[in-house]
Amino acid sequence: MQIRTIHPTEYEAARLLLQVNHWGKRVADPEVFAELVRRSAIALVAVEGEEVIGFLRALTDGIFNGYISMVVVAEAHRGKGVGTALVQHAMGDKPEMTWVLRAGRTGVSAFYETLGFNLSEVAMERPGRRE
Repeated sequence: MQIRTIHPTEYEAARLLLQVNHWGKRVADPEVFAELVRRSAIALVAVEGEEVIGFLRALTDGIFNGYISMVVVAEAHRGKGVGTALVQHAMGDKPEMTWVLRAGRTGVSAFYETLGFNLSEVAMERPGRRE
């Protein structure tokens, strides 16, 4: 398995992976998704052979703050370290950085806790409207 920056030819494979894994309307439009990836500071894929088996998108200043926005791993590859490798690659080795995320899907909190995340008592959000 290889973790690397996504190539534009892989946008559709990443979008379909998200779609199959219930990311819904947020990834329904290929053009909007491509723009979303282009505007991201970090957009990574996990690739096995020619197949995209994982995807991560993050926003960061690269100095003190980062936000992990999307992480998905193909069901057949879960539990094999793909998600861990994506998150660790995105975060790099800067212990002074604070990383945040919204672990809104059932059962994902335990995964992120193994990577050093914990529930925050200070985060606030203004949720966007989802139609």
